[in-house]
Amino acid sequence: MKKKIFLVALFLFIVFLNSMILIVSIVILKDKLSAVRDKCLAEHYVIASSLIGDMQALEQRRNHVEDNMDNLMRVYSRYLQGRGSGLAVSFAGEWIYESPVFASKAAMICPPDTGYSQERIVYMENGEHPVLCVYGIFPAPWQDYGLMYIGNLDETVSSWRHTKNILFLTGAVVILIMSFFLFQFLNIIFRPLRQISGTSAEIANGNYGSRIPVHGKDEISGVAHNFNLMADQIENQIRQLEDGAEQKQQFIDNFSHELRIPLTAIYGYAEYIQKALLSEEERYECTQFIMSECSRLQNMAYQLLDMALLRRDDMKDSDCSVKELFAESEKIMYMRAAERKIRLTYDSSPNCVVRGNMEQLLILTNNLIDNAIKASRQEDEIRIYAYTEESAVVVKVEDHGTGMEIEQISHIREAFYRVDKARSRAAGGAGLGLAICERIVQIHHADMSFISEPGVGTIVKLSFPV
Repeated sequence: MKKKIFLVALFLFIVFLNSMILIVSIVILKDKLSAVRDKCLAEHYVIASSLIGDMQALEQRRNHVEDNMDNLMRVYSRYLQGRGSGLAVSFAGEWIYESPVFASKAAMICPPDTGYSQERIVYMENGEHPVLCVYGIFPAPWQDYGLMYIGNLDETVSSWRHTKNILFLTGAVVILIMSFFLFQFLNIIFRPLRQISGTSAEIANGNYGSRIPVHGKDEISGVAHNFNLMADQIENQIRQLEDGAEQKQQFIDNFSHELRIPLTAIYGYAEYIQKALLSEEERYECTQFIMSECSRLQNMAYQLLDMALLRRDDMKDSDCSVKELFAESEKIMYMRAAERKIRLTYDSSPNCVVRGNMEQLLILTNNLIDNAIKASRQEDEIRIYAYTEESAVVVKVEDHGTGMEIEQISHIREAFYRVDKARSRAAGGAGLGLAICERIVQIHHADMSFISEPGVGTIVKLSFPV
């Protein structure tokens, strides 16, 4: 594309420049010919006036003008011969005198038909030597006579040709300089396009961090800026896809790991029951363990089903009173906390209202309370309270349990991640509770944050937009 633009622009510039040089050359030639014409007319007039006077003098001395024309014209011809000009005189339609530089009769109009005009300009190309001829008849009573003045144009034409050659040579130099600067200018103009092409190739090869430096505020710079924005979007999308693929693979790995342990235990105890001679008490213990592992698998299946249902986003929202939400949660979680001798304290302002789905919010609250129960010691207290803060309704679940490290906080939202794997398995957990909570928080356009310290406890803060 750059080559085509360069050639077209150069061609148009050459045509334009040569056309201007040609027009200027023609104007200069016309000016020079006009100056020569005026000069020839003036000299023709002076010679014709002087010649008429000489002819009158001869007539008064009763001499024949025709017979003495050579003598009359010799002085004038000698005057003009050094400049390459010449004279000719006609009488009754025939030349009666020609100067040495006069053109051959075969090439000369002999004499030209002037009618009644006193002057006539005739341009004649005489071989390689162009001339400008001025012919005019004399006034009465000498109307049978005519004078032809022949002006040499060699010097004029030669000067014009020299000027024209200089102009075209200058034009050629200007074209060369223009070509160089045009090429450099196109290089500058097309540099962003080359960078776009190179960066596109790098992005196509997997280097999604490549960007184009943007300089200026012209259209091409705008294209480069938009290309960078597009590359940013592509990089973000690719990163999200990679993160999603990694999370899915991690989910599959964790899920396989979670399935492998209980299934191995179930198979082992079942094989043990089948092949070994067991007492009733031993058989009961084995079946009890198998039922416990099956219950954990069932719980995991229910939680996975909850996560699948939460992806549908098809549940209707309504205004949910946080006070009513806490009342429902207390009914469900009271017995769970009583098993560990843990006190649950609920507190909410009457005007705390959240826009959302009551069933999902109840799952969210109960999962957080269940995690707090697992992390707490016997006879600890767990506070669940809500209040308004600027343009948000804040719900907090606060415990005084084992707490977490900062590194652990960054992973607790991941599926199948457990802070204390041994304790979570013993309690029947699969590490899906907070993953479900995170999804519910996203559906409600809320925010969930954790403040925790090992040995002190954990505070989970939920912020719902009003």
